[in-house]
Amino acid sequence: MSIPFALAVYFMIWWIVLFAILPFGVRTQEEDGAVTPGSVPSAPSRPLLLRKALWTTVVASAVFASFVWLRASGITLDDIPLPGPR
Repeated sequence: MSIPFALAVYFMIWWIVLFAILPFGVRTQEEDGAVTPGSVPSAPSRPLLLRKALWTTVVASAVFASFVWLRASGITLDDIPLPGPR
């Protein structure tokens, strides 16, 4: 696997995991009772983006390591048994 290909795959995995992790632990301004004037009440009060970026990196690295291991071991989608037509 070439380095540009590995970086591209990691980048895609990282972004997909980021969008999966973003909703966790979000409290809206309305839930906290402190709506900032000019913003919608459903806006997050504290988005905690740095913490989510760190968790995203950890999870994406584990998924990427699994991808690299599967690719190095030679397992392909053809190796997965699928039920035949009925």
